[in-house]
Amino acid sequence: MFQRRVAHNVIFATISILLLLNFLPEKASAQLDWFKSGQELLDTVTNNPQDKTTSHNSNLTSNEIVLGLKDALRVGTETVVKQLGQADGFNADPTIHIPLPASMQQVKSAFATIGMSSMMDDLELKLNRAAEEATLPAKKIFWDSIETMTLDDVMGIYNGPDDAATRYFQGKMSAPLATEMQPIVEQTLNQVGAIQAYDAVMGQYDTLPFVPDVKADLNSYVIEKGMEGIFHYLAEEEAAIRQDPVKRTTDILQTVFGTK
Repeated sequence: MFQRRVAHNVIFATISILLLLNFLPEKASAQLDWFKSGQELLDTVTNNPQDKTTSHNSNLTSNEIVLGLKDALRVGTETVVKQLGQADGFNADPTIHIPLPASMQQVKSAFATIGMSSMMDDLELKLNRAAEEATLPAKKIFWDSIETMTLDDVMGIYNGPDDAATRYFQGKMSAPLATEMQPIVEQTLNQVGAIQAYDAVMGQYDTLPFVPDVKADLNSYVIEKGMEGIFHYLAEEEAAIRQDPVKRTTDILQTVFGTK
C-alpha cells in the first residue's frame, strides 16, 4: 500500500512539473526557479527519511522500534527468569520438568527391583532444583546480549515471526550462554546436593551384580535442559507481548507493538 501511494505521488509530482513548465514565464531564470521547485517536490515524495521504517507503521522511527523491541525482550526475559527461577519452576512444570538422563533410567529400573527408587527420585528433584537456581543469573546474560544488538538485528526480529527473538537468542547465544551457565550450574549442583546424591546412587549401583557401567554428565545435562526450558517460555512470552495488549506493560511497548 505504501509503495502504491508513493507511485501515485511520483506520477502527480511529475505531471505537476510538466504543467508548471508549460506555463512558465519566458525568462530563463524564472524557468529554473520553477523547475527547481518541482524537482524538490519530486524528491520529497520519492525519498523516505532515514529514521523512518515502513515495516508496520510508517510513523514509527527506527529508534522507537529499537527501544520498543529491546524493552520487550527485557520484559520477556525478566518474566521467564522469575517464573523458572523460583522453587518448582522446573520441577512442578510438566512441560519443562527435567527427567533423569537416559543413561540413568536403567539405574532407576535396577533400584526399583530392590526398593531403592526413592534415591533416584531425590536425584531427579535435585537436578530440577539446580536448573531453577541456575536460571536466575541468566537474566544478566540475556540483557547484556540485548544491549549489543544492532539495528539490523532489531529490525529482523521486529519484522520476523512471533518467535523471531527466541530464534535469534538460540542462534547467537546458545554457546556463550552454556559457557556462562557452566560454572553456575556446577556450583548449584553441589549446593543442592545433586552431586552427593549422584555419588550415593552410583555407589549403591556399583554393588549390584551384572549391571552395565553407567556414566552421566549432570552438569552438561542440566545446562541443556535448563536452556530448553528458558527458550520454550521465552518464545511464549515473546508471542504474548506481540499479540496481547495486557502484556505491554510500558509506554514504549504500547507505542511500538500497539501499531502492529
